[in-house]
Amino acid sequence: MRAYVVMAVALATAAAAKDKPAPPPPPAPPPEIIAAPKDPWPSQYKPYPARTTVIRGATIYDGAGNRIDGGMIRLDGGKVAEIGAAVAIPDGATVIDATGKYVTAGIIDIHSHLGVYPSPGVEAHSDGNEGTSPARPEVWAEHSVWPQDPGFSRALAGGITALHVLPGSANLFGGRGTTLKPVYGRSVQEMKFPGAPYSLKMACGENPKRVYGNRNQMPSTRMGNIAYARQLWSDATAYKRRWDDYTRRAQAGTAKPTDAPRRELALDTMMGVLNGEILVQNHCYRADEMANVISMAREFNYKVTTFHHAVESYKIADMLKAEGICSAMWADWYGFKMESFDGIKENIALVHNAGACAIVHSDDENGIQRLNQEASKALAAGRRLGINVPPETAWTWLSLNPAKGLGISDKTGSLEVGKAADVVLWSAEPFSVYARPMNVWIDGALMYDWGDPKRRPTSDFELGQPGVGEVK
Repeated sequence: MRAYVVMAVALATAAAAKDKPAPPPPPAPPPEIIAAPKDPWPSQYKPYPARTTVIRGATIYDGAGNRIDGGMIRLDGGKVAEIGAAVAIPDGATVIDATGKYVTAGIIDIHSHLGVYPSPGVEAHSDGNEGTSPARPEVWAEHSVWPQDPGFSRALAGGITALHVLPGSANLFGGRGTTLKPVYGRSVQEMKFPGAPYSLKMACGENPKRVYGNRNQMPSTRMGNIAYARQLWSDATAYKRRWDDYTRRAQAGTAKPTDAPRRELALDTMMGVLNGEILVQNHCYRADEMANVISMAREFNYKVTTFHHAVESYKIADMLKAEGICSAMWADWYGFKMESFDGIKENIALVHNAGACAIVHSDDENGIQRLNQEASKALAAGRRLGINVPPETAWTWLSLNPAKGLGISDKTGSLEVGKAADVVLWSAEPFSVYARPMNVWIDGALMYDWGDPKRRPTSDFELGQPGVGEVK
């Protein structure tokens, strides 16, 4: 009897299951969409341990154009925690009496070749120009950087807390640049500024036409420079169109991974510019050539972030302001070749006075150690012309403006609450020829101390050599 009951229940259950609709099949996995990686060599930088530090009694130039006399700043957790006339002093904090001294935001050099042309400057270390073609956007400066370049510690001792390393200017398209911190690592990735955009180094003018004209190839003229560059931008536009078309079809489920375009590393970089992900840092001296480059950028819908060297920016300062383009300039280098002939010492002050973005850069392994003095020369030249820029405003040429030009102004460049504690304590007014950094903090960690030889970083290359580092 029990067997009949069990059989009846089973038959009833089967009948019910037959009448019940089958469950829907599991959703199909999302289609695989191929894309060029945005950052295949990511930063591996790890900040050094930071201590809660309060600096009090200093005159502060915050890098954003503000001045606080007798001010205080608290560094906590690697960030600027508080700044003003008075700040809280937590228990256990390191307190530095800086009465009579000055505190500034750390200096950022937007144009450096440290690591790719390291010291000693010998042929074996010459890795900054891949001069084998007028266009080499596929090369990356970071793959040439020697992370043990003694120049990094010298830059740190000059108050540098970030620097942008670029390829040289032999090519119209020299390759990608990278933003680093002057903190020694075993690899360049351990020095890379986290989240900093890549750049594309471009050049116009004498360098490309001289290098390739001497080889009897294009470009040998300025019109050749522009024509060559326009053709490559046209190629990059077509490349981007193919990738955009594939991506749309892949998202709609009508394209297979094998339909993805073949990656071209050179055009990947240029597509990154067209997508607004990679910033253009453009070596250019003459005003007319900068105007030509602006027109080319409009034609192909990309933006120049900064013109470098830019000795004639004063002639088109209003145009640069309207376009939102920065100028990275020397204080007084001019006349060493024809395209630098019209350089003037008032250039930086005139660009600033027009409301455009003015930056002081080095392009030199020695100049990077004294960028405060370079800015001071530009400040003095402006005053002789009647352009009286306050020193706290001029400090933007060394900190916030280069941070803007590198796309990192949300992270550093000014002493604002929540930004990185990249700070310099100076022995005197920082535009004085007698001033030197006493302490340099990067991400709140004391990385350089004038009074402590143990806090003067030394590269592995220098160990065991006479006159190592700053110990003479």
